[in-house]
Amino acid sequence: MAARQSAKSVRRSANLGPEERRQAIASMRERELDVLVIGGGIVGVGAALDAVTRGLRVGLVEARDFASGTSSRSSKLIHGGIRYLEQFNFGLVREALIERGLLLQRIAPHLVKPVRFLYPLSKPVVERAYIGAGMAMYDAFSYTGFMRPGVPLHHHLSKKQMLKEIPALHPDALVGGITYYDAQVDDARYVAELARTASFYGAHVASRVRAEGFVKVGERVVGIQAHDYESGERFEIRAKQVVNATGVWTGDTQEMVGSRSDFRVRASKGVHLVVPRDRFHSSMGLLLRTEKSVLFVIPWGRHWIIGTTDTDWELDKAHPAATAADIDYILGHVNSVLATKLTRADVEGVYAGLRPLLAAPEGGSTANLSREHHVSHTVPGLVMIAGGKWTTYRVMAKDAIDEAVSAIDGKVPASCTEDIPLLGAVGYRAAWNKRGKIAKAFGLHKHRVEHLLNRYGTLTDDLLDIIRERPELAEPLPGADDYLGAEVRYACLAEGALHLDDVLARRTRISIEAWDRGVAAAPVAARIMAEVLGWDDERIETEINTYNKRVAAELASQELPDDESADQARLAAPDIVPLGALPVVEPVGTREG
Repeated sequence: MAARQSAKSVRRSANLGPEERRQAIASMRERELDVLVIGGGIVGVGAALDAVTRGLRVGLVEARDFASGTSSRSSKLIHGGIRYLEQFNFGLVREALIERGLLLQRIAPHLVKPVRFLYPLSKPVVERAYIGAGMAMYDAFSYTGFMRPGVPLHHHLSKKQMLKEIPALHPDALVGGITYYDAQVDDARYVAELARTASFYGAHVASRVRAEGFVKVGERVVGIQAHDYESGERFEIRAKQVVNATGVWTGDTQEMVGSRSDFRVRASKGVHLVVPRDRFHSSMGLLLRTEKSVLFVIPWGRHWIIGTTDTDWELDKAHPAATAADIDYILGHVNSVLATKLTRADVEGVYAGLRPLLAAPEGGSTANLSREHHVSHTVPGLVMIAGGKWTTYRVMAKDAIDEAVSAIDGKVPASCTEDIPLLGAVGYRAAWNKRGKIAKAFGLHKHRVEHLLNRYGTLTDDLLDIIRERPELAEPLPGADDYLGAEVRYACLAEGALHLDDVLARRTRISIEAWDRGVAAAPVAARIMAEVLGWDDERIETEINTYNKRVAAELASQELPDDESADQARLAAPDIVPLGALPVVEPVGTREG
């Protein structure tokens, strides 16, 4: 009786741990899905939530960890994209600003926060009028949705006011500025919470499960051949519709089914630097123009994130490498406005990611589709979603599932994700208002509780329960004072972390925020994980050694002058689970129904 009631339940466990993963895989193997999503980045996980909240039977598989690609290596901004106004892409800007307000105020107020930026002006009068008009339009678009924007309007500053707010600026480089607001997010943390929310509503979600081929009946895709890298098992997952949400791997996945898409995805490398907050003094971030695009200086806790570059990348997609030239490019541009220059010695972290930009195929349209998204039913049973930007993931997910359900018999409800908060969002503001009392009750510093609330929202109760049971886990990890041992344990119990890299690089951001990139934290974190995941001493050492090799390879690549040499240096470090490029093969498992 209990099992029957559980099967009929609207919601499942709020955890996404080893047992939930096992159950998800078993369920996907045993019974046909309505929708199967391939890809555990922001769009794929968003599509799983969109589909399951329409009442569909949904599965999602990800070859590595959630957000292990592009979705954890962004600029960590939720923004409309001011530069798109100059391209007259008003529709994209408006759409993104509406989503910004929704994320800030309803879907994830615990994870998405307002952030103030300065646009410095180098020329008087004309530039101020031109940029000011754009900022006014930016503000106006943010009010065109169904809710208020959730951030203040732009504001003009004189040179004196600007230097008071940002004394680190070189006084001779600028004549004034305009301040405006956007928002920021821990991108990997958001994807993990989104995956948990999809699972909570009934989606069957599993990382480290790779799609190695498609199952077809005639010309129709009816499922995939899956490989569970944790158990080594291979099995079939059947679905009425499969959604390809694999980002920069879209073309590789499409080739497995023997078709070409209407558009191709071009990988563009973006590099970011992380420097300590005390290296220059400012009360806000910066938006700087470059000869190619824009450069952001973004407040990030006790750090600044500075980026990004925009260069073609045709090498290893899983581990794009930053070069010495990339780092020097970013430092050169930010130093152009700073009184005290940053050097390589100030850089405590570096990360590189790939944007999946749409590009028309040879002989096709030459329209600029770089930040638009495209959905198509490339072959019967297979939907492709490609392009777009992080901020508009929810719209992309909705459009992909709209396309998928158009081929499913029966009436399927419309998307409702604009009304679905992430786990931890409901009650967040009330919890924030009593953070002092929470800190006193648990003997924690108020700053610690604020840190937890801004990462877990009302799920902070789960962390506090761990600390109550295991007080020693209230201690910070070595070399990473912002993160507690309890967070490592929780990452395994509830957030789908299966390997040390999952915790140090994505559930926390130790790999980019710590001076040693997490080497000191690795042994302690590995032993905490071992208690949950059942690792023996040999497995603990393997995890630590693999992580340390990753750090060494990344540091080596950042000393090299070009992409080719940096890529070779980065590839010297093996993955904990060997994952090569997706193979170009004939469709497998094809047979008549």
